[in-house]
Amino acid sequence: MEHIDFAFLVGGEAGAGVMLTGRIISKIAMRSGYEVFATNEYPSLIRGGHNWFLGRVGTEKVYSQKKEVEILVALDELTLKKHEHRLSSNGIIISEVKKAENALTVPMTEIARNLGAPPVARNMVAVGAVTGLLGIDIKVVEEVIADAFQPRGKQTVEINKKLAKEGYSYGEAAKGSLGFILKKRQSGNKLFLTGNDATALGALAAGMRIYFAYPMTPASPILHYLAAVEDEAGIVVIQPESEIAAINMATGAAYAGARCMVATSGGGFALMTEALGQLAMTETPLVIVEVQRPGPSTGLPTHTGQGDLRFVMHASQGEFPRFVIAPGDHEESFYLTAEAFNLAERYQTPVIILSDKYLAESYKTVDPFDQQKITIDRGKIVENKWKSNEPYKRFLITSDGVSPRAFPGTENAIVRVTTGEHTEEGYGTDNPQQVIKIFNKRMRKLEEMRKEVEAREDAVKTFIAGNPAATIITWGSVKGPALEAQKMLQMKGYGTALLQIVFLGPFPKNKVSEILRKLPRPYILAENNATGQLGSLLREHLCLDVDEKLLKYDGRPFYPEEIAEKVEEAVRR
Repeated sequence: MEHIDFAFLVGGEAGAGVMLTGRIISKIAMRSGYEVFATNEYPSLIRGGHNWFLGRVGTEKVYSQKKEVEILVALDELTLKKHEHRLSSNGIIISEVKKAENALTVPMTEIARNLGAPPVARNMVAVGAVTGLLGIDIKVVEEVIADAFQPRGKQTVEINKKLAKEGYSYGEAAKGSLGFILKKRQSGNKLFLTGNDATALGALAAGMRIYFAYPMTPASPILHYLAAVEDEAGIVVIQPESEIAAINMATGAAYAGARCMVATSGGGFALMTEALGQLAMTETPLVIVEVQRPGPSTGLPTHTGQGDLRFVMHASQGEFPRFVIAPGDHEESFYLTAEAFNLAERYQTPVIILSDKYLAESYKTVDPFDQQKITIDRGKIVENKWKSNEPYKRFLITSDGVSPRAFPGTENAIVRVTTGEHTEEGYGTDNPQQVIKIFNKRMRKLEEMRKEVEAREDAVKTFIAGNPAATIITWGSVKGPALEAQKMLQMKGYGTALLQIVFLGPFPKNKVSEILRKLPRPYILAENNATGQLGSLLREHLCLDVDEKLLKYDGRPFYPEEIAEKVEEAVRR
């Protein structure tokens, strides 16, 4: 079977339909039976600025973007200036202005005008030109366009089909010039979604009842998605006046017994930190999604980074247990979000899902998620009635630190909580002996959480390519580019190991230590931050210094070529 792996980039000014164009081309490729990964970039402007969408299509699993592109779709001249250098040696430019051997000149605006469509509709002409160039079945193109525009009415669907067909004829004239054609393959039942979509779906699968959020890029799409399916899913979605209100409302709902989630980015989480301590003191379970962007302050609000790891691990005053979990891809975003609800309720503690803009807003083809893998574990819930002859104590001291959890209104139980230090019954106290007893009770949960993390197969993952001569160590969204780097290195004759640490708090030090003893040096740390925050955890818990660091903190994700180059240098040194 022919191996195909190519990339396309669509660029233009904001409002030109750049993202929609990229998504439609990606979905057409998926419906034709191919794997797709896609990411995007846009400035933090209310209006205007240069946007681009970068998609990668292959016959095998695709885990990230790559630097070079085979098709460059320029919806304006600025796209040519910014991205023409990325074009591969056999690549093709599709534009209205470029006239060269490697350019397919398509009068997109003129075609739109002739069909009575506004100039912005030229992007559908571009969709047709790309798919004609690739030799994709025009029926698939029309089906995807119909799905995309169906909410806007039949007339809109038909005009966009006509625009695409006109563009298709231009592309079809150059069909095969890239050296391959996308023949229809068995497509299967694939999904095309973002990491944010997967997180939202994971929460729904876990039985989340209420979602609270104040909009903040790049976490806002979770709010948009859940609000759109609120009635269908039978949930409540609330956008209060601030992040502080969101987490406090969620705390109240969780105290009353609802499975809840909030999501924000670093600045919003900063506002939530006092309430995070309230969750800890009242032992109220809550799932918090923190979708990172570079900071401090406003930073780069529409770009990516991994600078909040230490922040979320130590946020809020005092000492208390929490989980910090960093999915590395869309599948993990779904399953780990669902599991986060179980962990939160089992240990009656906050669980923080640490994502980032790159993972959250990038698209990927995935197999349908397996609902059978999702279990609901609500922990020590008191069902309907407190049946013991002893009075109910919300903070009863137990061997594992987890107390029976009754909800307000439970028969025979008074559910008394306070945000100050307290007795087992929930009365406030500053008695030294009482303070120590309850504090130690809470911290015993941390020991149980550590045991859980050490025992989990998904806490740390290892990927071996060939006969390893080096080990890449990373976390979160760097997983995708690192997996692609492994493929590149293997083609050059370099075998590698990839160590992905998923559960970062409590840190699985025994498991990581055991795995690393079996993996070869040099150890190469790859992170989207300036200080190597995962590296600091390795020093703290294992007294281990990595051999090389590859740190990127310009707001952009890694390209696999960057990781491969660093590994090759380290092995040769």
